[in-house]
Amino acid sequence: MVTPIKYQSVQEGDDVLLRLREDYEQAVLELFAEDPEAQKVHPRLSAVGHTSNFLNNMRLPVHRWFRYSAGFSAEWVKWLLAERDGSDLRVVDPFVGSGTTCLACDEMAVPSFGIEAHPFVYRVAEAKLSYATHPELFISKAEKAFAFARKATARTEHYPEIIGKCYGVETLDYLDRFRQAVEAEQDGSSEARLLWMALVSSLRVVSEAGTAPWQYVLPGRRKTVPPSPEITLHKATQMIAADIRFMARRATPLAKLHVDDARKCVTVPDGWATLVITSPPYANNYDYADATRLEMAFMGEIRGWGDLQETVRRHLVRACSQHVPPKSVNLDEVLASPELAPIRDEIVPVCRELSSVRLERGGKKTYNNMIACYFFDLAQTWKALRRVCASPSEVCFVIGDSAPYGVYVPVIEWFGKLALAAGFESWTFEKLRDRNIKWKNRKHRVPLCEGHLWVRG
Repeated sequence: MVTPIKYQSVQEGDDVLLRLREDYEQAVLELFAEDPEAQKVHPRLSAVGHTSNFLNNMRLPVHRWFRYSAGFSAEWVKWLLAERDGSDLRVVDPFVGSGTTCLACDEMAVPSFGIEAHPFVYRVAEAKLSYATHPELFISKAEKAFAFARKATARTEHYPEIIGKCYGVETLDYLDRFRQAVEAEQDGSSEARLLWMALVSSLRVVSEAGTAPWQYVLPGRRKTVPPSPEITLHKATQMIAADIRFMARRATPLAKLHVDDARKCVTVPDGWATLVITSPPYANNYDYADATRLEMAFMGEIRGWGDLQETVRRHLVRACSQHVPPKSVNLDEVLASPELAPIRDEIVPVCRELSSVRLERGGKKTYNNMIACYFFDLAQTWKALRRVCASPSEVCFVIGDSAPYGVYVPVIEWFGKLALAAGFESWTFEKLRDRNIKWKNRKHRVPLCEGHLWVRG
């Protein structure tokens, strides 16, 4: 028998939080009752307002279908919404990723817009937001796919090199047959999207190569005994069916999701949002395009790393040196742009220093171009957000500062100045944690932090 989770006693005036506590309890009791490790998790609402870790989502229905490399806690989003309980609450996330904000808003019956420029990650979010599908229709489609896979003939010769490094012959044989089944079942329905999600969510689980916590693939590291692909896919479909049953009792499908550019937000009406909750790419050279290379290569969307530039990177905010190789941009022209006028006196010397330092480093990474283009792109994003935000409104960025090659970049202060220049009225910063303070194996010794940038207007 499962022991009920004990929460802190409800204080007078806390009625708005009761639904959150019920969600916690139901998620753990119904979905993880047979998981001894899950029973050790006793989430408390007193901590929700201070977390921005996506890993918390991996024990929550729907959110756990795909571990995205970036993001924040869905329960933290619900906390913010509960604090601002009101009929006029309307939320936008211009970097929605795999859909955390929109899912949390649906659970709280709050209208939302989600924007994502990464085409593959958008499709993941779209699948997650298909949770309103009738579970029996999904199970029926999954059964057809398994039946198809049992009879199909594998065609594995077309897969790119990375796939051959990650899967053995028998594993790839079955995955290919199930991929054919998924493609045969694609009819535009929500259950077809969920079937695609079941396959995508299983790819790293059954990989014989290691996969790092930040989503990269490590072909040089091997798993001792990777699970059977057929058993894994059955578990994935069972998990999805259980989760959509759960969400049927908890959520209202109000979210609108669009492939769009955060620098423009063209799909969001003027003055619509009263609250923006998001985490933009950090200026730390993380390549969001490469984060889904395994899945995109398996699904035939790319052949290799070189295809990412055209397929993905050209759509994204330039937060990675791979976006801006030497001679791809005119640094002086970017720094002279009107968009960077509010921070020009500060960003110019930083980029000049990076232009010099990079020549002394082995990789010679173009952090000078990256920093200039990153803030140029985010200046456009702040202007787009001012257009789509009502008056009054609030914006919360989960963000951290940066120090490429050890050159400090005051991201938070510069964001604040760009927001004011875009027409917002004020900004404050709430630090959550220090970063880069344990120096072992670090590339530089500049203390950094992460927190919530609040902008109001």
